[in-house]
Amino acid sequence: MPPNPRTPCPSPPPPPSLKVGLILADNFTLSAFALFTDHLRLAADEGDMSRPVRAQWSIMSHRFEPIRASCGVMLAPTDRFIDPATLDYVVVVGGVLHAGRQVDEATNRYLQAAAKAGATLVGLCTGSFILCRAGLMAGRRSCVSWYHHQDFVNEFPTHAVTADRLFLEDGDRITCAGGAGTADLAICLIERHLGRALAQKASQVLLFERARAGSEAQPHPPVAGTLADPRMRKALLIMEQTLAHPLTVAEVARQLGLSARHFERLCQATVGMSPGALYRKMRLRYAHWLVDNTTRSVTDIALDSGFADGSHFSRQFKESYGLSPSMRRRQPRAATDSDAAGMRVFG
Repeated sequence: MPPNPRTPCPSPPPPPSLKVGLILADNFTLSAFALFTDHLRLAADEGDMSRPVRAQWSIMSHRFEPIRASCGVMLAPTDRFIDPATLDYVVVVGGVLHAGRQVDEATNRYLQAAAKAGATLVGLCTGSFILCRAGLMAGRRSCVSWYHHQDFVNEFPTHAVTADRLFLEDGDRITCAGGAGTADLAICLIERHLGRALAQKASQVLLFERARAGSEAQPHPPVAGTLADPRMRKALLIMEQTLAHPLTVAEVARQLGLSARHFERLCQATVGMSPGALYRKMRLRYAHWLVDNTTRSVTDIALDSGFADGSHFSRQFKESYGLSPSMRRRQPRAATDSDAAGMRVFG
């Protein structure tokens, strides 16, 4: 049957409002890639249809060979390098730092050409290292995970870096510490290009309670890496992992293969305080972070930090920081020198 000449042809769908090209490093972090891309997928279409209607994403490479994630999963590129002028973001997903070369020279040349064309470059996880090695972060600040902060300082001593936030925009460069912060960055970009409703839809489907601003603090880092003595590093890791249910000094010593008395002497000589005082200071440090960065009740924070009740916790907190937990929450959140000193466990 011939078509009715009066029936209008359907209009072609509008082009995607958000176009992203992804570059995966060798041994890339699968969680960073998946969290970022799945938010795009859910914002791009109705329901869970996964069609790239409002947003489009491509895994780019100059060769169609599978790329290995750090967990062993292999992903195949979907496109050769795309003209960066057609993309809103070129996203580099980093991964394991010390397992050989992360990207090849052809990839570096593409990134340099993309920067020259004015593309916004994004480094996820250790993608910031890749951008720096390509000479694309001169005069820019980078955001890295606390876990890789010292690695960054060692490799790029003249570059400005921060490890106290989730992600950072510096002009047409965006760097993200990785982990769950990758989802927060994806939500931010989706809201910017596609609107708040679609950003919320993506995060709600993926069961994220709320989107965090890039300036929000990373969860507090452990302190074991700052000690030279391997026995004390292990002791601090044991303490870090048992903050809610503190062990006895004798039990920590047993796990170290030491007598309680030997452990007492080692701790005093290494950090200048007894194991009990060190443990308590670590628990208060964790509680300080929870007070500043969550809305949980003081009682919940007390229990999660290994204190028997809220009143005892509040007294200990005030003795250490000069303010009760509730008074601390009423203060402006801008960090001061005294806050930083209070958060140090030793030194």
